[in-house]
Amino acid sequence: MAVTFGVTSARRATSATLVYIILAAIALAFLAPLLWVILASFDPGAQLAVAWPTHPSFANYSAVLTVDITLRPMANGLLMCGGSAILTMIVSVLAAYPLSRYQLRFNRLFLYIILFTTCLPITAVMVPVYSLFVQLNLLDSIPGTALFLSATQLPFSIWLTKGFMDGVPVSLEEAAWTDGANGLQALRSVVIPLMLPGMAVVAIFTFIMSWGNFFVPFILLLDPNKQPAAVSIFNFFSQQGQVQYGQLAAYSILYSVPVVVLYLVVSKVLGGAFALSGAVKG
Repeated sequence: MAVTFGVTSARRATSATLVYIILAAIALAFLAPLLWVILASFDPGAQLAVAWPTHPSFANYSAVLTVDITLRPMANGLLMCGGSAILTMIVSVLAAYPLSRYQLRFNRLFLYIILFTTCLPITAVMVPVYSLFVQLNLLDSIPGTALFLSATQLPFSIWLTKGFMDGVPVSLEEAAWTDGANGLQALRSVVIPLMLPGMAVVAIFTFIMSWGNFFVPFILLLDPNKQPAAVSIFNFFSQQGQVQYGQLAAYSILYSVPVVVLYLVVSKVLGGAFALSGAVKG
């Protein structure tokens, strides 16, 4: 019996060691590019190899921190992606409410259609979208591009929002209805405050997906002064095939700052849990 237990313990230790080795290899695969970006951003002569800067300096940051290279594209991206996130969040809540609260005949079919639309590649619809934007005079328009980005994120956002809304007990709305509130008032006063963390997840998801989208603004925004940071980063690769790796690394770090700040602020303000159990008991 003791021998069997010892063999089992040895196998478990071997399996655990193998798992740790695999996880360490995966972590290293993700850490190496991040380490290169950080080190290269302080190295004026950075190359593709990961190396400690010979003469560390902020020259790369000084070179890219200009209105044309960074500030204007960042502002365009914040305006476009922020508007897209807010619009997606509002529409997702309004679309998810009847799917979550009413047992309609075509609920399941509608959800399957939404799920199917998430599988459509964006490149498959860009030609008709471009033609539609030309006809509606929305081409080279930041609000128009934000509207389309919002539409592309809506299917998955509706799925997410419905899942969060299902976690809000209907009994809380019934109490509001008893007090004379209608459906919209109950949604605004009861459901939305309780699912604010979920709405924050939807907003962050939409913002991140729009922030990293290169193809859509590249096609729909023709004026370089209106293009977001996701498109202007392409300029670092278009100088006769010579890439300025140090400036590219510095720009990449600056490009990541809004997403990190948004995540930290939302996590700090809203927290990560639904306080529903206490609400139900009360």
